Order: sequence, then C-alpha cells, then structure tokens
Amino acid sequence: MKILTVIISVAALALIVFNFTKVNFEAPFEGESIIALITILAALCAIVMMLILRVSKRIEEKVKQHR
Repeated sequence: MKILTVIISVAALALIVFNFTKVNFEAPFEGESIIALITILAALCAIVMMLILRVSKRIEEKVKQHR
C-alpha cells in the first residue's frame, strides 16, 4: 500500500508540474489555463488524500500493536 501511495503522489506531482507550464498567467481563467488550474487543484487533492491514507494506516498499525 505504501508503494502505491508513493506512486500516486509522484504522478500527481508530475501532473502539477506539467499543468503549471500550461497556465497563461496573463489570462489564468480563460481557455486551457482554467483546465490546467482545475487539474492542478485535483492533483493537490490526490496528494492530500494519499497523505491522509498513510497517516490512517500508521494509526491502524499502532492500534493493532497495543491490543
């Protein structure tokens, strides 16, 4: 599970970098720029969800150890 979360996080980071190059900073809310911004936001959400998953797995392991 840890490897999968790392792979998904790295893929999301790559999407952020790629879409950052697509943003037109003179008109960020028009055309392809808005799509790039939405994709950047979605990738950030994916990273946050993977971090939450990792933390919840750590908590689950600690709870199992103390039983």
